[in-house]
Amino acid sequence: MEHASHADRHAIVAGVVAALVGFTSSFAVVLAGLRAAGASPAQAASGLLAVTVTMAVATLVLSHRFRLPLLMAWSTPGAALLATTGTVDGGWPAAIGAFLICGLLIMATGVWPRLGALIGSIPTPVAQAMLAGIVLQLCLTPVRELVAAPGQIAPILVVWLIALRVARKWAIPLTFAAALVVIAADAVGDGGVHGPLVPHLEWTAPHFTSAAILGLALPLYVVTMAGQNVPGTAILAGYGYRVPWRSAMLTTGAGTAAGALAGGHAINLAAISSTLVITSQAHPDPGRRWTAATSAGWAYLVLALLSTALTTFVSAAPADVAGAVAGLALLGALTSSLSGAMNADHGREAAAVTFVVAASGVSFFSIGAAFWALLAGVATHLVTTRD
Repeated sequence: MEHASHADRHAIVAGVVAALVGFTSSFAVVLAGLRAAGASPAQAASGLLAVTVTMAVATLVLSHRFRLPLLMAWSTPGAALLATTGTVDGGWPAAIGAFLICGLLIMATGVWPRLGALIGSIPTPVAQAMLAGIVLQLCLTPVRELVAAPGQIAPILVVWLIALRVARKWAIPLTFAAALVVIAADAVGDGGVHGPLVPHLEWTAPHFTSAAILGLALPLYVVTMAGQNVPGTAILAGYGYRVPWRSAMLTTGAGTAAGALAGGHAINLAAISSTLVITSQAHPDPGRRWTAATSAGWAYLVLALLSTALTTFVSAAPADVAGAVAGLALLGALTSSLSGAMNADHGREAAAVTFVVAASGVSFFSIGAAFWALLAGVATHLVTTRD
């Protein structure tokens, strides 16, 4: 009994750690994406609050119902897509409409299996290359900001390099902590930080435009499915857990749609961070590891209370400190997606075309590069594939 109690306490700690690592590792990416999509600081804070709460609720509901370690997360590649796409035709209300449509598409994936099969039919090199092209621009931000503001960015890069050597798993959280110290030092010299600290939601009526649907909603759905839900399902399967696909898609899709009106972009199954709650390090009993996921869900709710204060604090930075941290956080995604795109025996040409178009940032008919990259990559694949 004493051993079981100790194991359960360890599972709670593992869940809290998973939430902290997941939140601090990509908080800056989400904030940068929402601001680039046209959100004001208050609207970005609302979006961060909404997406944190919805992924917390989805984690608690699914993990408790199925007694499985089903950890949810926000769509980090989706946030990177927002940052590189920028403001779409129709502004922030059109982005809200795109978020809402993305949620409905995720729900439709749970109801209509053929839609999921359609996403699965996208060649893996093409999907990986599109993700690599999307995150590339953000990964360049630390270099650009180092030239523009070396006094603020250099200390952050030094902490990141040291953390990679001594505590790789905590590298981005420690880098984020260093960024907060830099921002605090600048704020002291400028008379402090001014802005809202109490969490609040700002509702925005959705506006639907064809450019936002094709250039944002559809790519957001694709990168969320291909970059998060599919690998998240595979990782769980590797540890012997079968994801209740229909319920997971309906829950995360409904959460995405509900959070969209407050600025939340998308939630999904966690991929990399899920390993913190599904291994024996979380709990020796595989049947009890769901308690680690529920612990992470409650920790997310606590972090949601801090989201507005963090947004206000980061927004006070004189340089794009958040963008620099976001770029460092996405280097892992860039390397893995480039590896997945170029290591395939077939389809490298299609992957290269996809990557180049996505990285170009071009906009045609007011539709962003991600849509054209996917279209160009699939077209190239169909033309160059003999079978």
